[in-house]
Amino acid sequence: MKIQERTGAGVGRSAAPAQPSVGDRLPTPPRERKPALAALAVLLILVGALGVTMLVLQVGNRVEVVKVTKEIQAGESVGDNVTSVMVAADDSINYVTWDQLTTLKTLKAKSTIYSGTVVVGQMFGEKAGVPAGKAVVGLALKEGSYPADIKGGDIVSAYRVSSTGSGSNSTEGNSGSSGTSSSGGALVDDARVSKVEADDDATVSTGNLSITVLVDEADAAALASAAAANEVAIVRVPGN
Repeated sequence: MKIQERTGAGVGRSAAPAQPSVGDRLPTPPRERKPALAALAVLLILVGALGVTMLVLQVGNRVEVVKVTKEIQAGESVGDNVTSVMVAADDSINYVTWDQLTTLKTLKAKSTIYSGTVVVGQMFGEKAGVPAGKAVVGLALKEGSYPADIKGGDIVSAYRVSSTGSGSNSTEGNSGSSGTSSSGGALVDDARVSKVEADDDATVSTGNLSITVLVDEADAAALASAAAANEVAIVRVPGN
């Protein structure tokens, strides 16, 4: 009888509520799509890719050109004062390419070209131009009236000289000497030598020198007058 009562008591209990299975979750709302932001992101990616492509193309499309390593004066050739550099190719700029260097050396600078300048074709020509306010004067100098190592590009002062009884040239120093000026100063303080040529024949060296100098236009007449009388001596300016 006790067994039956115990069994009957268990029949009246209510069953525990069942737990929901793992797969049964509450639905989540769908994410809101933003097509404008997506399109902007794609556009930025394309612009970045285009920029990188252009940069790569520019780096690859370069040309070797001539750069001046020393100041070149009007009327001078570049000589060996050049080096090569790589620059971005540009059809609108008339670069002198490195393979044109031999031809470039036969031309003359039209005006002063400063060290570090990349050369373009307009800077040179078969004949040098004369800068505004300047004049070119030719001098025929006797041995002893010029520095032995005078060369193009040197800065010199030009003095009027007269012949003494011994036949030597002397720099003017007083107003009583024939052909001298009253001041005894330089005819030109800062003439630039543009060309130097030895005045020799095929067999004998005379020691005479023909040079061309670039001077201020205001000084040209006095210097040309003294040169015509063979009364010019030049001195290199210190520091040049």
